[in-house]
Amino acid sequence: METPVSLDTIRLAPKVLLHDHLDGGLRPESIIDLARAVDYRDLPSYDVDELGRWFHEAADSGSLERYLETFAHTVAVMQTRDALTRVAAECVEDLADDGVVYAEVRYAPELFQEGGLSLPEVVEAVQDGFRQGERLVASQGKRIRIGTLLCAMRQNARSAEIAELAVRYRDVEVVGFDIAGPEAGFPPTRNLDAFEYLRQQNAHFTIHAGEAFGLPSIWEALQHCGAERLGHGVRIVDDLKTDADGNVQLGRLAAYVRDRRIPLEMCPSSNLQTGAAPSIAEHPIGVLADLRFRVTVNTDNRLMSHCSMSGEFALLHETFGYGWSDIQRFTVNAMKSAFIGFDERLEVIETVIKPGYATLLG
Repeated sequence: METPVSLDTIRLAPKVLLHDHLDGGLRPESIIDLARAVDYRDLPSYDVDELGRWFHEAADSGSLERYLETFAHTVAVMQTRDALTRVAAECVEDLADDGVVYAEVRYAPELFQEGGLSLPEVVEAVQDGFRQGERLVASQGKRIRIGTLLCAMRQNARSAEIAELAVRYRDVEVVGFDIAGPEAGFPPTRNLDAFEYLRQQNAHFTIHAGEAFGLPSIWEALQHCGAERLGHGVRIVDDLKTDADGNVQLGRLAAYVRDRRIPLEMCPSSNLQTGAAPSIAEHPIGVLADLRFRVTVNTDNRLMSHCSMSGEFALLHETFGYGWSDIQRFTVNAMKSAFIGFDERLEVIETVIKPGYATLLG
């Protein structure tokens, strides 16, 4: 008999996460501990529940720029090696507790140098934390693997430097590169030298595109820069038209994205907060999934959006009626799109994901 779909049962399902920001997923209690350790006095509250509510409410503005402002506090308390290692280890624990079996977690190393850490020291501290978290989770009988994406901030001029860093550490689970930050006024083409270098080095990269900015952002990310995945990509829906008979027609860019199976790293709750979608019911994920785009479901920032992978799937189940076969499809989509080796992806699909959903499907 098929297991009923609920938040609790979704937590039991193996899940894959491709778009999650390390500095957007801290535990409120850890933020307070870390703030006190470095005498950071600018937190809006030092009560755990109040601080958690503040982050969610402050991010829930409908503006990407306002949403990004909330990161000033999390970044401020992550300026030491110990803090970075702790946050990374707790990230692994929290994801594993939610049933995530593979995750690519991203962050911008350049943001964590205010305390004097070098870029390599930042990366090594985070990687140490991820490995600590994986060992702890394994000792509890759970399975999770973390790959790291290093981000360059698109409003700065350090993308080539960060791309070189990603290549330098790719043999220790740094699996790719990304550019993040405000899209408007900072097109991905500002970073062409970084993307050209990554291609020459046979390295993987995704690009935040099609969230706050429209189709030109997506076109540039794909055709000028060569992105393998699109961070968010929700605005690809602008290239769809419905005719008088109710049939959806794909424009040339949308058809290209679907035909090439370019993964869309969609983050439903986050997209509502930043104004990329007006409601879950109107979120482009519904029509794009129906049209068989390679849709993946992600958290983006678990603290700011007060969300989890299980919570996002529960929300989509309630809104669109998605069942276990749909959730499995989104999960396999994500695993197929991960930046690790083909054999490694296939192993997770065949030995973890499919058996896990077979049990739930009855």
